[in-house]
Amino acid sequence: MSDNDNVAGAEADSAVSGESELEQLRAEISELREKHLRALADVENTRRRADRDRLDASQYAVTRFARDMLAVSDNLQRALAHLPPEARDGAVPALKAVLEGVEATERQLAATLEQHGVRPIDTKGAKFDPHLHQAIAEVPGDGKPPGSIVDVVQTGYVISDRLLRPAMVTVSRGERSSSPDDSAESPEQSNP
Repeated sequence: MSDNDNVAGAEADSAVSGESELEQLRAEISELREKHLRALADVENTRRRADRDRLDASQYAVTRFARDMLAVSDNLQRALAHLPPEARDGAVPALKAVLEGVEATERQLAATLEQHGVRPIDTKGAKFDPHLHQAIAEVPGDGKPPGSIVDVVQTGYVISDRLLRPAMVTVSRGERSSSPDDSAESPEQSNP
């Protein structure tokens, strides 16, 4: 072998090892780029989660307090509902003043709750929704379709877009047909 052949072989070996090293570096760069992009995505997700948690904390921080205040509002409404209008009309001026004070307090409490995102659930003409209502009884519908709300026993409330307290309602069970065939027991029902 000549020196030229050795030099050419060394250059070829060097070129092959250089290309191999270059491929290794490219793979490492690609891996580092991928790790960098993942780290950026993690940082962005953490920032978004922190923003969402901060927003939730500001919107729902008063949830427990608001739920407790609803009991006070309910008691004020019950107190006012127990006095019939004719007794109120014939009441002495001092009693009328107390009643007006209780009404003003109840209105102010409702307005304060509304300022903080607490709103009553509208049940007028609504169908029963298990996400907003709690059925306490099924009653004859009196012409209302099955599943319609007949009466509200306790008003429900939401805070922002979350349920604070479900409305306690009675629901129409619909009208059943009263044909003689419905009341007779079928043979399948009598055999266990």
